[in-house]
Amino acid sequence: MVLVLVGYFLALIVSFYLLAQVSDKYFVVSLDKIAERLNMSHDMAGATLMAVGSSAPELFVALISVFKSGGAHKEIGVGTIVGSALFNILVIIGASAMVRKAVLQWQPVLRDMLFYLLSIIGLYVVFHDGNVTLIEASVLVAVYILYLVAVSKWRKIFPFEELDVKDPEVEQEVEDAGWMVVFKPFDYLLSKFYASPQFYVANFLISISMIALLSWVLVESAIEISYILEIPEVIIALTVLAVGTSIPDLMSSIIVAKQGRGGMAVSNAIGSNIFDILIGLGLPWALVIAINKTNVVADTSGLLESIMLLFGSVIFIFGILIIRKWRVGQTVGFILIGLYMIYLIWSGISMNN
Repeated sequence: MVLVLVGYFLALIVSFYLLAQVSDKYFVVSLDKIAERLNMSHDMAGATLMAVGSSAPELFVALISVFKSGGAHKEIGVGTIVGSALFNILVIIGASAMVRKAVLQWQPVLRDMLFYLLSIIGLYVVFHDGNVTLIEASVLVAVYILYLVAVSKWRKIFPFEELDVKDPEVEQEVEDAGWMVVFKPFDYLLSKFYASPQFYVANFLISISMIALLSWVLVESAIEISYILEIPEVIIALTVLAVGTSIPDLMSSIIVAKQGRGGMAVSNAIGSNIFDILIGLGLPWALVIAINKTNVVADTSGLLESIMLLFGSVIFIFGILIIRKWRVGQTVGFILIGLYMIYLIWSGISMNN
């Protein structure tokens, strides 16, 4: 049993590592090329292409958990997305602020915050009775479509200039630590799946496919670990899976923040959360309800409190940005990451109770 448990933990660790590598070496590179080709602003690219691509783990975890064994593990998908949302809004924005100071444009931040709050409210309404209907799931998907329209039109409604300037002197790839040499064989195998850099659209699609595959490994490993250690699946999802599936978001945001594109990093973190809630939950629910002709019953134990924490964290961050006149730096970073540490401690206490 011990060897089996160790095997699942190794699968979890390797999957986390490969998710980070896919994001760092392939996803962000291809994303930049696509955004340049489409002439997209940094905040638009961060809120859409980067957010959707780097949120693929949460979407596929939700899809797998809903359809696996007739939805027996749906708490994994829901818990992962709620936990990931807290990680994104606190740790990713916090880490991005710590690596490089930035001045944010209030217009795109206001847009993303408004839709994020709307997403959280929608999630709370859906969860209040634990019974998800096709109409409720479809409304979540429809709100995301409305968000995409708002992203494309927002600059015309609230004009603003691009403050983010990519620093060409900042190297995208971070030098590997010595202990990471053990992962070199995995790096070699991963590189064989990708085309030359000029085929960036193909590499973008390959990255998303890789993320889907690795997400499946994460779900399977996490479920088995929860069984062996007798830990509720929702707790595993809110913590371990939430952090693991957010690695692409974290790596992507830190990379662009180091390059001087702090606005893009923040848009990615918030845009990813909007995608996670509206599409990552709304789409799998809509599909399974349409196929099975019955509503989805969601176990909301431990989740409603996290949703309220999500709502509070958004209001808190928005207040900090206003007080600091839309400037972020190490102080803001320490505060946000500290709040996430408090959340993890609270989750641990809740699990023991």
